[in-house]
Parts: sequence; C-alpha cells; structure tokens
Amino acid sequence: MLRFPSQARSGPLPRPQEPNGITRRRFILGLSASAAVPTILRATWTTARAAAPPLPNSAVALNVIDVAGNLRLTQQSIETYRKSNPKLVDKIRFTQAPAPELPSKIKAQQEACRLDIDLVLTGLDGLAAGIEQDLWLRLMPDYQEKFPGLETNYLPGARQMYDLSKGFGITVTFYPSGPLLEYAPERVKNPPTSADELLTWCKGHSGRFMYARPANSGPGRTLLMGLPYLLGDSNPRDPVNGWAKTWSFLKELNNYIEYYPSGTTATMKEFGEGSRDLIVTTTGWDINPRVLGIVPKSAEISVLNGFHWVSDAHYMTIPKGIAPEKLAVLLDLMAFLLRPEQQAGVYDEGYFYPGPAIKDVPLSMAPEHSQQAIKEFGRSAYDKLIAERPIEVPLDSKAMVTAFRRWDAEIGAAKLK
Repeated sequence: MLRFPSQARSGPLPRPQEPNGITRRRFILGLSASAAVPTILRATWTTARAAAPPLPNSAVALNVIDVAGNLRLTQQSIETYRKSNPKLVDKIRFTQAPAPELPSKIKAQQEACRLDIDLVLTGLDGLAAGIEQDLWLRLMPDYQEKFPGLETNYLPGARQMYDLSKGFGITVTFYPSGPLLEYAPERVKNPPTSADELLTWCKGHSGRFMYARPANSGPGRTLLMGLPYLLGDSNPRDPVNGWAKTWSFLKELNNYIEYYPSGTTATMKEFGEGSRDLIVTTTGWDINPRVLGIVPKSAEISVLNGFHWVSDAHYMTIPKGIAPEKLAVLLDLMAFLLRPEQQAGVYDEGYFYPGPAIKDVPLSMAPEHSQQAIKEFGRSAYDKLIAERPIEVPLDSKAMVTAFRRWDAEIGAAKLK
C-alpha cells in the first residue's frame, strides 16, 4: 500500500507558489505548455539556422552511446529504423557508460579530431556537463525543419525539460520521477512520513538506508533536488545560497549511510537481497525491478510531508565534429523516435513510467507486454500523487553541475564505490 504522510490524508497540499509546478491534470491535458520555466535560454539562441545536410548516397555506420539507460526504451525503435532504411544505415554499434565519464571521453576525441561517438542518449546529468563544456552541437532552432511542431507536440512537463536543454538536446522520454521511498513492509513497519522521521529512522537503523551518487542516478538526483522542497529551504533552485537546510540534512544523514554506489542498480540489488530496508526510488525504478524480480513484488512506496515531484527526461544529443553525412541520418533517426507509434514503445515494462514525451500516446497504444506489466506491477496511487503534488523541473545545467560537485566533495567523497 502506498503510504502518504499524515498531512496528505486531510487533502491535497496547497498549490505551490513557484511558477514551475504543474499538476497531473495540466500534464495530461497539455494545458499551459508555455508555462514559465527557470533559465529558459531561448532568448540566447540566435536566429541563424543551418540547413540540414542531405541524406547520404551510401549507408553509414553509427555509434550510439547510452549513459542514462535509455536504450532499454529506444533500442528496438532504433533497430527498426535501421532495418527500414538499409540505404542510409549499414550498422549501429551500441555502447553504455557511466554519465560522469562521458564529457572527458568526448572532449578527448574532439581535441584529437577522432570522434567515434555519433549519438548520445543521456539524462540531465550528462546533458548539463556537456553544455557546460561546450561539447554538443546545437540542434534547435538550427535544424527545426526536421522537427516540425516539436514544442507544441510535447507534453507540458516534457516541454519544460526540453527548454532546459537550451537547444542542445531533444527530449525523447519523460516522467515525473520522484523522489519516492521504497521499503520492505516486513522489515519497516512504520515508514518515515517526514524528513525528520527519516533522519530518526536512519539513526536507529544505521546502514539500512541507501541512495546512489546523484551525478549518476535518477533516484539520487531527484532526492538531491527534492530535499529543498521537503525541508522548506529558502530557494530550491539555488544550491549555493538557497540550500542551507538541505546540505545540513545530507551531512547528518551521511553519518548513517554505509556507502554510496555509483549507480541505482546496486541499490535495487541490495534492497532485493535484504541488506537494505529503505532506499530512494522513482516511479520507473519502483515498477521495473519488481517486474524483473530484482525487487520483491511486495515492496511498498511512501512519500514525505511536503513532497514535490522532480521530473526527469532522457535526451538525444550529438557531439560537435560530427560528419555531415552522419548528421543527416541522425536527424532523421531522431525525428523517427518522436513518432507516436515509436513513443508508445517507451512504456516498456514501467522502466521510465509513464515514458512518452509527446502528447496523445496512451498506454493502450503500447505493446501488449507493456500493458500487462504495468497493469500487474503499477500503482493506481501514482495517479493520485501526480494529480495532487507539484511537478517541478530540475535545476538548470549550471546549477545542477554545481550541486553534483558539492555533493561529491562534501557528502560522498569518502564513501563512493
């Protein structure tokens, strides 16, 4: 059973004053797609646009690297594109890597003029680091003729996430994310309902709570960015001057955490094996590991008083230095992945639930196995949570990188594995 904190039982929380919050109703119906978001840099885009290069006369080989787990959602569609376009794509090589390793890898290749990465599938972490280091080719509005109606076709939340990319990334999947707490009901009889209760629980159960390094974990990242709302910090969008309570809380919590894994999968495995009783999760990381049997089906979810969703997305980006013939094919592939029938496939087995970034892609369009998995392992309570709780966009790229670096230096430095 999904646990709501006591204050939630008396009715929905007051609507937040921040202009970024959106409700499930606005999320689903597609209203207010032009709602203000922080640090939207459309104003910094120049009006100059590059013409998309012509499609090549001979097939190219593509190298796709995934640092967000996105291939779980899109690889089948990418392969479908290859099979449908043998004159454009000869073969595709897929690789995966941790997001923190990506910027230095691409930068070294660019400086050596030996780029062997063509398409990057990344979350906000890799996107933000690449923007900061000027690694990405600007896609919008430069090649907007390849993506007609892109902004109006996005769901409102996905549109806000797209705006954060500053034109250097195309949002391909979206979900409201977290942070949620996942617990073993047979071992945690009364899960925490507030940040203070979480700290108290951890003091009494040292080493039994876990979350992964935020720079390489969706649940870890949403916890980091969700705490300022939970704790009532002065400015949830300013990790330098507005997170005094958050940094203090994380430092205290650190005393009761054994170590921080480099990615989310390790937290799920340890939780499933019983070495952790309480972990941080998101909608997708709740549903999919239970579908796969990594986490028991009986695991339950709770949220804390003051909970705000912090949304998440995956992006398609292209490094600077790409050959024109490859760029032409990549732009065509990216547009293909945004078609409704391909977007329906990203429901998967709840991995990034719901998943689609564009409007009018209901679960009924998804493959039968996706519909069955979500019916059996999904939670109807998510509809209530998404309807009643604000959905915030994450930090902009500069602030996010700053927050990651500070967490690495002050919180996780001695306990990362």
